[in-house]
Amino acid sequence: MPYLNLRTAKGMLSDEQKQTLMDRFTDALVEIEGGGNPEFRKMVWIQIEEGEPGQWQTGEIRPSPESVASFVKRRDADRSN
Repeated sequence: MPYLNLRTAKGMLSDEQKQTLMDRFTDALVEIEGGGNPEFRKMVWIQIEEGEPGQWQTGEIRPSPESVASFVKRRDADRSN
């Protein structure tokens, strides 16, 4: 039984994006680990954990709730164009 845990900063993903990720990861696990057997879908566990932005750091960059919101706003605007 596969268990996938995806961790991200809170506010980065909408509910729709989370559902899309869970669906696509499940599809990939069914295809790869389950050999394409649709019954394997019943055994796939996906969890998305969201941590406060201040709990993340890459290099010397530590996001804030405001910087995450700004990023998401720009990203979503780019997608709508």
